[in-house]
Amino acid sequence: MAYANYASEERKSCTLRNQHQIDVQLDDYLGRVVYVDFWASWCPPCIKSFPFMNALHAQYQAQGLTVIAVNLDDNPEDVAHFLRRHHADFMVAFDNHHRDCARHFAVQAMPSSYLLDKQGNVRYVHLGFKKNETESVQATLKQLLEE
Repeated sequence: MAYANYASEERKSCTLRNQHQIDVQLDDYLGRVVYVDFWASWCPPCIKSFPFMNALHAQYQAQGLTVIAVNLDDNPEDVAHFLRRHHADFMVAFDNHHRDCARHFAVQAMPSSYLLDKQGNVRYVHLGFKKNETESVQATLKQLLEE
């Protein structure tokens, strides 16, 4: 599935635990554009998405973008192994064992990516990852940063 425009009047927020074992809420990033990506270590397209998220982080962080990759693995060692092989310059966070955040976003595929505007509304959704589909998300990202 290619990136698709999506507008939601419902603000999306949930509590996650970052890689430093500190709880963060998506509401903590109101006022910034947030790229939320749900991923798992067993997902081949997720491997390909990490360089893209690193590039987004490097290019747009200073302009108001926060990239958060939310892991949904059951085994923490699988995550650690993945992250040793695939560097993340952005925040890696973890959903709780009930996957409340993933349920709140109605995640249906790995990876699933969501662009949130500065008010926390979902403005773009993408299921899966293909490098040739990234131009569309960058165009929407630039628009959201200018709003």
